Amino acid sequence: METRNKKRKFNDAYLFALPYFLVFFFFVVLLIFISVILSLTYYDTINFPTWVGIQNYITLFTTDSDFMQYALPTTIKYALIIGPGGYIISFFMAWVLAQISHKLRTVMAIVLYSPSLTSGVLMAVIWKVVFSGDTRGYLNYFLLNIGFINEPVQWLQDTNMIFGIMIFVGLWSSMSVGFLAMLSGILNVDKDLYEAAYVDGMKNRWQEVFYITIPSMKPQMLFGAVMAVVGTFNAAGLAVALTGSYPPPQLAGWLIVDHMNDYGFARYEMGYASAVSVVLLSMVMFFYYVSHQLFGEKKIR
Repeated sequence: METRNKKRKFNDAYLFALPYFLVFFFFVVLLIFISVILSLTYYDTINFPTWVGIQNYITLFTTDSDFMQYALPTTIKYALIIGPGGYIISFFMAWVLAQISHKLRTVMAIVLYSPSLTSGVLMAVIWKVVFSGDTRGYLNYFLLNIGFINEPVQWLQDTNMIFGIMIFVGLWSSMSVGFLAMLSGILNVDKDLYEAAYVDGMKNRWQEVFYITIPSMKPQMLFGAVMAVVGTFNAAGLAVALTGSYPPPQLAGWLIVDHMNDYGFARYEMGYASAVSVVLLSMVMFFYYVSHQLFGEKKIR
């Protein structure tokens, strides 16, 4: 009788999880499989796909100069700056908010989280006014008034500045769901651990963070890392929205997703765009593996 009840509970658990599994399979697993298949074909969205094997990948890494010279290195630099930078800022701000009163913490959390609620493109439109190249641009207006510059600076037309402005906008909106997860993790750390650690000789707050706080909230740290990886590699359209031109001047700020969208929805070369998406997915999975090695639970054999 007891075995039958356990089996029934086991089946009920699968029954409740079935809707999620179905949605995950049809909208994630199946679409990834289709993308991989399409990446091995030439598909113009009109005619039936033509099998070309790995030719799309060969072209991508050998003759596509826009990808190798602009999209790939820019995406890697953007991810390596925004990912760890936004991650560290999110943890630091979550830790600071955990030290203040509940009411003030709630207000500040909403203020810090709100930029991530708007899309990156919308944020770029807002910052486009700040970095406008005429005298009405907020930054130019301020710098002219204090005498720091003598004439307006074309911030969004200078290819050396576009990427830096993208980094600024990206960091400004980097505190997303991962930030809230970290805040929740810090607030739920057992306070007795801190007291016991101070009794055993812990001397300052830095030791408290590294030896108690972070090890006690590894699931939240892993979740924040995964969201940072996905968010940075999924970024697109920032340079286009900032500069107002497509593509941006000299492809400054051109990201892999921009490259994929260009081939998929502007040139209608879906097979090639699928190959770009598979490469991007491989990069995301690699950085996810690194994040899991840093913050994932270690199995004890």
